[in-house]
Amino acid sequence: MLSLERLRPAVCGGLLALLLTTLSACSQAPVNSPYAQHSAGQNVLYTAFSQRSPKYLDPASSYSTDETPFTYSIYEPLYGYDYLARPYKLIPRAAAGIDQPRYYDERGRELAQDVPGEQVAVSVYDIRIKPDIRYAPHPAFARDRTGEYFYWPLKPGQLKGKFGLDDFEHTGTRELVADDYVYAFRRLASPRVVSPIYGIMAEHIVGMRDYGEKLKEEEAARRAAPEAERQQWLDLRKQGFDGVQALDDHTLRIKVIGKYPQFKYWLAMTFTAPIPWEADRFYHQPGMAEHDLSLNTWPAGTGPYMLVESIPNRRHVMARNPNFRGEPYPCSGEPGDQREGLLDDCGKLTPFIDRVVFSMEKESVPLLGKFIQGYYDVPEADRGEYGVAMRVAAGDSAEKAALYADHGLQLRSTTEAQMYYMGFNWLDPVVGAGDTPEQHEKNRKLRQAVSIAFDWEQFVAIFQNDQAQVAYGPVPPGVLGYQDAPAGINREIYTVEDGLAVRKPLEEAKRLLAEAGYPDGRDARTGRPLILHFDSMGGMGSSAMLDWMRRQLAAINIQLEVRATDYNRFQDKMRNGSAQMYLWGWVADYPDAENFLFLLYGPNAKVTYGGENASNYHNPEFDRLFEQMRFLDDGPQKEALVHKMTAIAQHDAPWMFGYFPKSGGAYQAWVHNAKPTQMVRNTLQYMRIDPALRAQKIRQWNVPVWWPLWLLGALGLAAVGLIWRVAQQRDRRTALAAAAVQEGAQRGKEESQP
Repeated sequence: MLSLERLRPAVCGGLLALLLTTLSACSQAPVNSPYAQHSAGQNVLYTAFSQRSPKYLDPASSYSTDETPFTYSIYEPLYGYDYLARPYKLIPRAAAGIDQPRYYDERGRELAQDVPGEQVAVSVYDIRIKPDIRYAPHPAFARDRTGEYFYWPLKPGQLKGKFGLDDFEHTGTRELVADDYVYAFRRLASPRVVSPIYGIMAEHIVGMRDYGEKLKEEEAARRAAPEAERQQWLDLRKQGFDGVQALDDHTLRIKVIGKYPQFKYWLAMTFTAPIPWEADRFYHQPGMAEHDLSLNTWPAGTGPYMLVESIPNRRHVMARNPNFRGEPYPCSGEPGDQREGLLDDCGKLTPFIDRVVFSMEKESVPLLGKFIQGYYDVPEADRGEYGVAMRVAAGDSAEKAALYADHGLQLRSTTEAQMYYMGFNWLDPVVGAGDTPEQHEKNRKLRQAVSIAFDWEQFVAIFQNDQAQVAYGPVPPGVLGYQDAPAGINREIYTVEDGLAVRKPLEEAKRLLAEAGYPDGRDARTGRPLILHFDSMGGMGSSAMLDWMRRQLAAINIQLEVRATDYNRFQDKMRNGSAQMYLWGWVADYPDAENFLFLLYGPNAKVTYGGENASNYHNPEFDRLFEQMRFLDDGPQKEALVHKMTAIAQHDAPWMFGYFPKSGGAYQAWVHNAKPTQMVRNTLQYMRIDPALRAQKIRQWNVPVWWPLWLLGALGLAAVGLIWRVAQQRDRRTALAAAAVQEGAQRGKEESQP
């Protein structure tokens, strides 16, 4: 039975508990924080990944964008890129400087630096390496007092319970030496390592292909040996090849076939990062694979960070490499970098951040939600579309624009070294080169007419939300040879008014169309309407975009027929030259005009030579200039040749040049030195955060809403009051009934007495 005496303690206890809960909540960090208390005030950068954990952290195998925040922070290639400079500028990382190669002819005689490229048989790069660069602590280097390795060879049971580097009690380090780069190049050729870059390196480095074939033959012979012998570590120190040598501990020599100035850019990629033989041997022991211990999961590098925690598809953490020497932050950049505060840390040693935490977020909505709440400093370190998407969202919604402004979010964008273009097949009789000089000129005018009618400014506004730059030529911003308006404007398609490009009117396109033999869009000889064919690969173009394209050409009375197909069939059409018009793109491997202009180089034609010249374009003068330009180092002479080649391509119009897409970063107000780029990969090294401001903003943006609890408490008190009243009434009725019964019993007792 519920009594008032029992109810009073319960009510008081409930009220006290509610009061304590409220006071406690008010005094603590936001209750929705996904991190430990006080973590917001630490010098830790929080970001996310959405696809999967990085699969390959072995630099020989890694080729995926989502792996680069790790590989370029952990490993050090010889070269890198200036973080702020545009056009992109090569700078030394582990190397002491950018050393120019020496050139030799077939007889071994040294040639002058300005020798024509076709006379060069071998280019010799002698690269000096900075002294006192040390590897991050790693168990592969651990030795006892006698100099013996702790973990080589492993004793039975020594791997028990070990699934990460922190499970190993002992670690060690040593200095980086030139032989580590030699070992790395040899690993690229090893049949035990799957490297997407080996084929390219073997084309250019003296003796590398023969070395790879020799290793392959030895591996095939080894398959017939007993299991224990087959599984032995392949010690690549025992045999090498002439193309990559260590002259001493701090000098690396690389011999390149012919003259190939672009080779220096490959030395800025982590494919060519150093690999210590001790780490290769350490991981190639029985049981390591079963414990998921390898260079793919636990790297060994000399870079600013080291991997210290790895929970697949959940969380990965990099911490500052205690052995990293520190590198100064740049002191110059693009115009506007000073205004953006990007030069405030000039000369200070990087990295600035102690730890970087990557957390799994499978869906973009909760990821962006946590970013808005302040729990992520950068949405995803490896992806550039968030800044672009949020800029578009702010343009579409005044509410979101106000929210982003209130939070002080930095939504920066940059035009990347990549492009999309609409190509004409040079082998096609209608839009191609033509089989006579007269037909060649008519087809050129047809391509120019189509290019004028195809309004790329409108395309970018509608389908790229203005987050792209219309291209006037094949070379994008950030690459030597690019010309901004007005100098770079394509005068075949535009007129120039007040320094701006104005697309020529449709009347001009119709005039060119008539001169091409298609007045009013009909063949002058047969009277048949002109029908052009656009081959669309699967996923490239929505129905709305294709309808828009049809309307563009309909404006000059040309019919566009879309032939949609899957990607495999599209590839077949490109290989055999049966496509007429197509839309394709290209992302630069390195910031050199050669990496774009070779897409129009005749000997790279896809049909004839299987190259990347998908339009099969051929112009003898363009090819002649390309062959000069490809051997030149950066400078005025090379830039002038790029401009000439661009003018030829503009005149011939094998492409409608399309657009250069933008990428953008989204950064919290407390993130400093943030500059979006997809060419510079070691960006985490340069970022700096203000943890105190982050902690303040997180408290401000995530103030707990307690009124529902107060309302719930009030309703609870009301319910308690009601129960109390009901209990009182029931107790009163019970007491009255008991009194009546007692009174009746007493009366009956009295009446029963004589």
